[in-house]
Amino acid sequence: MNQYNLSDDLYGDDVKLEPIRAGFGRGLRAAGEANVAIVALCADLTESTQMHLFKEAFPKRFIEIGIAEQNLVTVASGLARAGKIPFTSSYAAFSPGRNWEQIRTTIALNNQPVKIVGSHAGVSVGPDGATHQMLEDIALMRVIPNMIVIVPGDSLEAEKATRAIAENGKPSYLRLAREKSPIFSTLDSPFEIGKAYVLREGRDISLLGTGLMTYQLLLAAKLLADQGIEAEVVHVPTIKPLDAETILASVRRTGRVLTAEEAQINGGFGGAVAELLSENLPTPLKRVGMHDRFGESGAPNELLDYFGLTGGRIADITKEFINTTAQYHREY
Repeated sequence: MNQYNLSDDLYGDDVKLEPIRAGFGRGLRAAGEANVAIVALCADLTESTQMHLFKEAFPKRFIEIGIAEQNLVTVASGLARAGKIPFTSSYAAFSPGRNWEQIRTTIALNNQPVKIVGSHAGVSVGPDGATHQMLEDIALMRVIPNMIVIVPGDSLEAEKATRAIAENGKPSYLRLAREKSPIFSTLDSPFEIGKAYVLREGRDISLLGTGLMTYQLLLAAKLLADQGIEAEVVHVPTIKPLDAETILASVRRTGRVLTAEEAQINGGFGGAVAELLSENLPTPLKRVGMHDRFGESGAPNELLDYFGLTGGRIADITKEFINTTAQYHREY
C-alpha cells in the first residue's frame, strides 16, 4: 500500500483552496528552469491557462499561436521532431476538443513527446455552460495509442505532474479544472505517472476518484463512516496507464466499486475501470459522473451538486448501492 500524506485541515472550513491550473503554471516554469529544451505554445489563452508564468520567465521559448488549435499541436509536433519538448495549452473544449485528429496523426502516431494541456475541463467551469464544459476529453484521449492521460486532484499534484510529464518522453495529456478547489495533498505526497494511491482504508466499498472528485470522495467516506460504512478511498490521477495492481488489490478487499469523475462515464475513467474489472475481477460497479448528457450554465458548486458530484450526494448514492448490491465473492 502506498504511503500518502493528506492535508491536516482536510475536513475543516479553512481548507486551502487554489485552482489546479495554478499548479500547472508553477510546474511548467520549474520544468523550464530545469530543461532548456522545453518550449511552450498557447492558443490565445495564456493567462487563463497559467502559461503566462513560463512566458514571463522565458519569452524566447514561448510561441503565441493564436486561435488556431489545429496549428497549435501541429507546430508543437514539428518542434518535438526538432528536439524540443513542447507544452501546448488551451481550453479542453478546444484542445483536444477541436484538434483531436491533429493530435492523433501528427503527435501520437509519430510518438512525439508533446504535452497537451486541456484547461477549464468539467462542469465546474460554471457559467460558461455546455459549450465550454468539456466532458468527453478523457474518453477521447485515452483511446489514442501512445498517449498518457493524467487528471491531477489538486494544484500541488498538478505541479508535480507537469514536471513529471516534462521528462517522460511520451505524448501526454494533462486535464485541468478552472475554479479554486481544495488542496488535499501535501508537498510530501507522492506522485508518479501510472500510480494510484490509497488515501483511506475500508472494507465495505472502494471509492475510486480522479481529479476534483477525489476530494469529494474523501468527504463522502467521512459521512459514510458516521453511518457505520467503511469506505476505502483510492486516488487515481493517472487514467492511462491505469494502476491495475493498486485498484485490483483494493477491490479484492472490499468487493464493491464506485468511480467518480467530472466527465462522461461512457469511455471515461469509469469506463476504464469497468474494462479492467470485467477482464480481471468481475465486481459490482457504480459509476458517478455525467450520464450521456451535456452540462448547463450555473455556479460551479451548484452544478456539482445538481449532477450528484458532491461528497454528500455521493455518500447517498454509495449507501443505496451498498444496500442493494452484494459484495463480490470469488465464487461468482
